[in-house]
Amino acid sequence: MSSLSKAFLDHPRSVGEGYWAHQRMAFGFAGALFVAGLACVVHALVPTLFERAASRAVTRLHDRMVVNRRRGRSSFG
Repeated sequence: MSSLSKAFLDHPRSVGEGYWAHQRMAFGFAGALFVAGLACVVHALVPTLFERAASRAVTRLHDRMVVNRRRGRSSFG
């Protein structure tokens, strides 16, 4: 396997995704983290705003990344 193929395909395959599916998922996570980060900045300035936005975002992302991946893998094994 070429080093280019290894660099772009090993990790997506290790989590049961193709390159493009993995890219879409990663961009989705990046967007969610960006929005949660903005909520944290606003919360730092005005503590009564977005009190739980970041923790809820982290919980949702954890479920998407870990819980759903485990569920998906169990159907292959």
